[in-house]
Amino acid sequence: MTQENFEENFLSRQFEANRDHLRAVAYRMLGASGEVDDAVQEAWLRLSRSDTSDVANLRGWLTTVVARICLDMLRARKSRKEDPMGPHVPEPIDDTREREAEMADSVGAALLIVLETLQPAERLAFVLHDMFAVPFEEIAPIVGRTVDASRQLASRARRRVQGAPVPEADLSRQRAIVDAFLKASREGNFEGLLAVLDPDVVFRADDAAVRLGTLPEIRGADAVAQLYKGRAQAARTALVDGEMGVAVILGGQLRIALRIIFSGDRIAGIDAMADAEQVAALDVEVLEG
Repeated sequence: MTQENFEENFLSRQFEANRDHLRAVAYRMLGASGEVDDAVQEAWLRLSRSDTSDVANLRGWLTTVVARICLDMLRARKSRKEDPMGPHVPEPIDDTREREAEMADSVGAALLIVLETLQPAERLAFVLHDMFAVPFEEIAPIVGRTVDASRQLASRARRRVQGAPVPEADLSRQRAIVDAFLKASREGNFEGLLAVLDPDVVFRADDAAVRLGTLPEIRGADAVAQLYKGRAQAARTALVDGEMGVAVILGGQLRIALRIIFSGDRIAGIDAMADAEQVAALDVEVLEG
């Protein structure tokens, strides 16, 4: 047996040892659909094409890979405005029905239905952290958010799963903060911006936003205030996936969405998203008045 064949057989055995775990992750991300096996098979293809000699935790690596694949599938499903797959078991292929039924029993149809109501990034953060104990430091790069923003995603998902919506008092307070931030930005009020920004605030932008002329990351209240001073003319306070944020409307179209991370009565983080596909997948409601 050649060294190449030996390594391939070794990876194959390792993958098979983790297959049930990967199907469980994919099932909770996608629901009981034919996509589950597609996601797991794609994970194997990526493993077979990758150099994993430096990977200390192959199970963790595979979990991350299948999570990314599922996130892409969910976003594509949402961008096509498809109906959720729901907790329906597909027609059997070999022993698929039996395995799907076992997973359905372990998760519960009611939970699957609630998971279908979550945004893709929320679902991933909740599933990986709450169901598979993946740390937020590993979740953050998968969803393209900060660690704090990833915690917020999981927290928001957890509230929905538990049937506990964000208290209106919190949303009202956060809206007042965002309104004050945008007002100070439009008026070029540097001190007004500093008043609502946490001293250690972090601004992060996706690649599309960077191409529009901003830096990928800016830290500190002074620097972020300078960035927004005299701007935000097209920005509106909005709910972004159910949380207080900002929508930038240009030519009647949503072009940029800002996720706002709060620390008490200050803004501690701003995540700017301008990628057209990602923005289209967001649930954005502009708040008037």
